[in-house]
Amino acid sequence: MIGPGTGVRVYLACGMTDMRKGISGLAGSAQEHLKQNPCSGAVFAFRGCRGDRIKLLHWDGQGFCLYYKVLEKGRFPWPSSADGTARLTFAQLAGGVRRGPPRRLV
Repeated sequence: MIGPGTGVRVYLACGMTDMRKGISGLAGSAQEHLKQNPCSGAVFAFRGCRGDRIKLLHWDGQGFCLYYKVLEKGRFPWPSSADGTARLTFAQLAGGVRRGPPRRLV
């Protein structure tokens, strides 16, 4: 997979996100709800309400990359958080996320 290297910050939008959003909408969510600069080089992860879809938004220095994954079976485990965001490493994201039941963000 082509993607960010090691040591990249990953921000999870805890709860559920409207998966109809594209790059502009997700970048706006990163800035408005997560209070982070979407052009910082971090990865922003968003999960759909059914839990079987995830979008990762990443600025690679030249433009945005949007990765989209739909699970054939099962759901992505997703944390809930009082402030709507959780921070982890890319390795933690690749290893799976399990930190509590999901809640609606937007």
